Amino acid sequence: MSTPTTLSLKKIYSGKVRDLYQIDEQRMLMVATDRLSAFDVILDQPIPDKGKILTAISNFWFDKLKALVPNHFTGDRVEDVVPPAELPLVEGRAVVAKRLKPVPVEAIVRGYLVGSGWKEYQKSGTVCGIALPAGLQEAAKLPQPIFTPSTKAAVGDHDENISFAQCEALVGASLAAQVRDTAIALYSAAVEYAASRGIIIADTKFEFGLDENGTLTLMDEVLTPDSSRFWPADSYVVGSNPPSFDKQYVRDWLESTGWNKQPPAPAVPAEVAQRTADKYREALQRLTE
Repeated sequence: MSTPTTLSLKKIYSGKVRDLYQIDEQRMLMVATDRLSAFDVILDQPIPDKGKILTAISNFWFDKLKALVPNHFTGDRVEDVVPPAELPLVEGRAVVAKRLKPVPVEAIVRGYLVGSGWKEYQKSGTVCGIALPAGLQEAAKLPQPIFTPSTKAAVGDHDENISFAQCEALVGASLAAQVRDTAIALYSAAVEYAASRGIIIADTKFEFGLDENGTLTLMDEVLTPDSSRFWPADSYVVGSNPPSFDKQYVRDWLESTGWNKQPPAPAVPAEVAQRTADKYREALQRLTE
C-alpha cells in the first residue's frame, strides 16, 4: 500500500512518509506508509512493506532508549482507537502517539565523514561549519560525534543546515543545548548497541517535541534506514563509502540516471524497489533477532 485512504479518523497531516490522524486533543494515530522520499522528492513507486519495517525498527529503538528521554508513546493500542474494519489498513504500520509541540529543528548527529559532510570537508575542512582535523578520508570516524542541526522544511522543500548559533536563535539557548546533548546521548547509545549487531550507524536524525509541561520528548521515527545511514561493519573500509542498509541504494540509482533532483523523480524499476525493501528488512533482522 502507499497510504491508507479510507480511515474514518480525521487526517491532520500528510508528510513525506507518515500520515497523521486525530484521535482527540491529546493523541493522534501515526501511520508509516510505503512512500519513499529521496532528495526531498516523494517517489511515485512505493517500497514494498517499508512502512511496517520502519515502524518495527522505530518501536524497537523507542523501547531500547526510553531510559534516556521520554518518547511520544501514550501506551494505547492501535486496535483500541481504530475501528475493526479499518485495522487491516494500518496493521503493523501505526502507533498511537502524543500530540506534541514540535521543536522546529532536525537534530542531526554525525559520527562519520560522509555524504554532504564529506563534500564540505573537502572544500573547507569543516562539516556544517564545525572545524575538523586535517587529513581525514571519506567515511572516516570522527574524533567524537558532532551535532549538525538543520531546519525542518515543508514537504517538497529542502532542509537547510544551520549553525548551532542559528539553532539557539530559533529555539533558545537552553532548549538548543538540551536537544544537542540528548541527540548525542541517543546516538552514542545506539552506536554501541548496533556495533554488537554488525552495524555502523554513520549518522542519524532525531525529531523532538515538547509536551504540555515543556518536557523534551522524542517523537516521529528513531534510527530507521530513512533517518539514518547504516553500514555493514564487515564491509566498512576508510576511504570509500560503504554499501548501506538504507535508502542510499535507491538514492545511488537515482544519481546514476542524471536526474536533476527536481520533481518528478524518475520511475524506480521494480527490482530497485525490491532490493531497497530487502535492505530495510535486513537492517530490522540484524537489529532485533
